[in-house]
Amino acid sequence: MKYKTLKGLQDILPPDISVWQHIEAAARGIFRAYGYQEIRLPILEATDIFIRSIGETSDIVEKEMYTFPDKGGRSVTMRPEGTAPFVRAYVEHHLYNNPSPQKYYYMGPMFRYERPQAYRYRQFCQIGAEAMGVEDPKLDAEVISMLAKILAVIGLERLNFEITSIGCKNCRPSYREALKVFLRGRLSSFCGDCQRRFDSNPLRVLDCKVPECISARQGSPPVIEYLCADCKTHFEGLEHNLNLLGVPHTVNPNLVRGLDYYTKTAFEVSSESLGAQKAVAAGGRYDGLVDEFGGPPTPGIGFALGMERIIPLVKDSLKPSGGPDLFICCMGREASEEALSLAEQLRTRGLWVEINYDNASLKSQMRKANRMGAENIFVIGEDELKNKQGVLKNMTDKSEININLLSDEFIKAMKKEK
Repeated sequence: MKYKTLKGLQDILPPDISVWQHIEAAARGIFRAYGYQEIRLPILEATDIFIRSIGETSDIVEKEMYTFPDKGGRSVTMRPEGTAPFVRAYVEHHLYNNPSPQKYYYMGPMFRYERPQAYRYRQFCQIGAEAMGVEDPKLDAEVISMLAKILAVIGLERLNFEITSIGCKNCRPSYREALKVFLRGRLSSFCGDCQRRFDSNPLRVLDCKVPECISARQGSPPVIEYLCADCKTHFEGLEHNLNLLGVPHTVNPNLVRGLDYYTKTAFEVSSESLGAQKAVAAGGRYDGLVDEFGGPPTPGIGFALGMERIIPLVKDSLKPSGGPDLFICCMGREASEEALSLAEQLRTRGLWVEINYDNASLKSQMRKANRMGAENIFVIGEDELKNKQGVLKNMTDKSEININLLSDEFIKAMKKEK
């Protein structure tokens, strides 16, 4: 029987994995500069934390979550997003007692059962960041600026940064009523899900991806026109600070987020190079989520970027890591022992070194080194053992240097090559 990965899942293999590692390392460097610390969260969570935070009428909860009873009869869910698990940990471990703002980031797989398509998988990886304890729009602008730096460092260009405000619990009811008035006369043009959600959560209509619904909602009142004084001031502060930080952006009054916990600031980063699935990152503010989880009222803002969306945009510009820094070819038993000792010394200095383990001919070993993509080759035979010297050959520019075996000079040469 031949086994394959399940539908909507993928294996990430060398050398492509080096592109993933490059992006993750770049993100870690930027996070450190902004004072974010890593947090690692479980993949399995109690189902209720997602229903409570994301919303019962969301597509994620209604259609996409991997939910099942465990052996204790509890309903558990493989996390479909990272903010709700983070807030659960934030409250459970009383992280709100730390000095504000508390800043954290995470990396890892998320799971949603949906139709697999380009750049959309059932297991997908996100890099997320959350900043807690400050409601000033300067923090919002800083978070968006940090995201822009991450994307720039990994080589993403020609991105669209869109921002809006989706209001708060004080001004959203008036917008909700205005939206219902607009939708009521054309409700029959919407899909069954949107019609069903009209009374319980009409804002969900604005996030529907069905083409007929997208067309039918054209001309709907923008939420940004219904902001209360506090939300309007906050949004004006966000724009001012983004301009201060030099982050190019546009205001999209019709931008909505598909999760119920968002308040005030919402933003999305997209690339036209990805076609229909063009969003590469998104986020927003969620000032009421911590107290919803039983913690003290605490403002928060965060974002997540999708690795599977980013990889196609940077893969061609990032050269995957090649093969070993050095392949040592050896002829005979004594040379083989010398190669093992030399390789060990070089490996302790952080170099990737491969040696030959059998009695293959020199020609066969050279061929193997080439197939592995070795950057350098060093041959140890009788003469090299006798003279304690040999030739280090660079396989990229074909240059050669005579070098003393097992010497500091050898180590320095390899470090220089690397």
